[in-house]
Amino acid sequence: MSRLLDARRRMKLGALALCFAVSWLVIGVDFAAAQIKDPNVFVPGFWDPKHRPEKPDTSRMGVIRFLTEDDYPPFNFKGPNGQVSGFNVDLARAICTELGATCTIQVRRFNTLLDALDKNLGDAAIASIAITPQNRERADFTDRYYRTPARFVARKEVLLDQITPEALSGRKVAVVAGSAHEAYLRDFFPEMTIKSYPNIETALAALKRAETDLYFGDGITIAFWLNGAGSGNCCVFRGGPFTESHYFGEGIGIAVKRGNETLRRALNYALFKLWEKGTYTDIYLRYFPISFY
Repeated sequence: MSRLLDARRRMKLGALALCFAVSWLVIGVDFAAAQIKDPNVFVPGFWDPKHRPEKPDTSRMGVIRFLTEDDYPPFNFKGPNGQVSGFNVDLARAICTELGATCTIQVRRFNTLLDALDKNLGDAAIASIAITPQNRERADFTDRYYRTPARFVARKEVLLDQITPEALSGRKVAVVAGSAHEAYLRDFFPEMTIKSYPNIETALAALKRAETDLYFGDGITIAFWLNGAGSGNCCVFRGGPFTESHYFGEGIGIAVKRGNETLRRALNYALFKLWEKGTYTDIYLRYFPISFY
C-alpha cells in the first residue's frame, strides 16, 4: 500500500516535525479556502459550499471502528500519555462528534490497514492513505481532506516577485533525483539549471550552502525543515503550491471497506460540516501553524 511518502522518508519527516515551531506563512491557494480570523490567512479546503451533502441515516451504523497508525508525526503519533494523537486522530474524533456516533480508534501497522478493512477488523482507516488507482482497487475512499503540494523554497537573498518559467530562467534549483518533483521541473521549467541530488538531506544542504538558489520538493517536509534548527533560518517559501495530480497525486482520503456506501457518505457529510463550521481549520492550525500550502 502506497502513501505519498515511503517509510524511510516518513521517519525523517517525523524527526523534522519535532522541530516544527509556531509561526505563520501567508500564501495563496489554487482551490477553495476556509477563512479564519485574520482575513489574510487561509487554510485549504476541498469542499464546495454550493454542493451541500445530505446527512445519511446513520441510525443502524453502530460503533465506527477507526484504524490508524502511530509512527507518522504530526499526523499520527503516540502522545506523552501513550495514547495515539495527531491531525488524523483529532479529525476522526471530530467526525464522530459531528455524527453523534460512538467510535473506537485502533492502532495497527500502516501496511496492514487495508487488509484489516477487508477482513472486517475495522470500518474506516484514517492514516494519510493516498488515493491512488492501486488503493482504490482495495478500498473505497471519501473525498480528499488534504493534499501534499510541491513547493519552491529559496534562500532569503533570492528575491522573486513571481514563480514562472521565465522568472526562474537560469536559476539553479536543487531537487531529488528520480522524483516526481524532478520530472515536473524538467517538463515545465526547462530553462532552470536543475541540479539533482540523491536525497532530500543533500539537496537541502546544498541550498543552505548557497550552491543552488532554490529547492523544489514536498511542501510538508520543507515546512518542517524551515522551522527547525537545520535550516539555520536561511530560506523561505517562494510562490504558491503546485498540486497537479499527474505528478503529485490525488490527495489523501479516509479508506472504507469496499461497498460500505452508507459509511462513506456519512464521513463525507461530516468532513464537509467540520470544514463549514471551522473545526477543520482549528485542527489544521493546531498541527500546521505554518501552512505547507
